[in-house]
Amino acid sequence: MNTRIIQKNGKPIAIVQSNDILIKDVQSTLDLIATISYETKCYRIALNKEAITEDFFKLSTHLAGEILQKFVNYNMKFAIIGDFTCYSSKSLKDFIYESNKGNHIFFVSNENKALEKLSSN
Repeated sequence: MNTRIIQKNGKPIAIVQSNDILIKDVQSTLDLIATISYETKCYRIALNKEAITEDFFKLSTHLAGEILQKFVNYNMKFAIIGDFTCYSSKSLKDFIYESNKGNHIFFVSNENKALEKLSSN
């Protein structure tokens, strides 16, 4: 796991890049939130899509809702960076669309968009 801190609009944002799966269940999500907030004092995290289990993107597992709820509960803004066009599920596309309209969870295509979303409000 490689973590960089970037200041944007006066807000520190942790950019996390990993070749390993960091988020595979609720406990690993809580571990990541604790680690990043403790080590970096950042409450805004961007993570590459490849560091999240594929089960997350199958809404029937309910994993996405459970995981993203932890970020909201701990008042962490969270962006997932990646290409989501490979998913054909209409319900997942709707989920991504609705998430991006909110203020806590974002699905973006690149780091610049993640920084833009995470640094607002």
